[in-house]
Amino acid sequence: MNYLAHLFLADSDDDALIGNLLGDFVKGNPEGRYNDVVLEGIHNHRKVDTFADAHPVTRTSRNRIGQSRRRFAGVIIDVCYDHFLARHWPRFSNEDLTSFSSRVYAVLNRHRTILPTRLNRILPVMEAEDWLCGYADLDRLADTLDRIAGRLSNGSRFKGAIADVHANYMALEGDFFDFFPDLIAFCNGEDQVT
Repeated sequence: MNYLAHLFLADSDDDALIGNLLGDFVKGNPEGRYNDVVLEGIHNHRKVDTFADAHPVTRTSRNRIGQSRRRFAGVIIDVCYDHFLARHWPRFSNEDLTSFSSRVYAVLNRHRTILPTRLNRILPVMEAEDWLCGYADLDRLADTLDRIAGRLSNGSRFKGAIADVHANYMALEGDFFDFFPDLIAFCNGEDQVT
């Protein structure tokens, strides 16, 4: 799961939102660096990633990615699932995606002093380009994937990953709808079928 899903799965409390996002920015043991609610969010983020990586449907999705990009399939699927969440947001939330995104950016801006350097650096661009709402647009999704490729070693093999998304779009969308309810149930502490 990428930024949007982690934020969606968080409690609406400021610290919970921050913590669930920080899982992508804080490496190692975060104990002693944040309050308990932020720490719980970081741990939730990591649990969600572990659950998603092990789920049979996400494995099926990763196998849909072409062999030349298979090494990056997990990242591609994480971002792709955020695309489907953004496209189908009203199925999962009563809050409008634009309102949700604005609220998240406001929370992050209010708490810049506790954000890691990298997040502080990208936050103005993230907000100005509205990355969270932007996931819904395939052209912007392509840009996101290529931006990630630019940060990775051997990222040139990752570049153009949107071609794999286009080639498998309907199947990946079906995978998302098979997987996401299980993830929500997992986050709510409910039993789910995997």
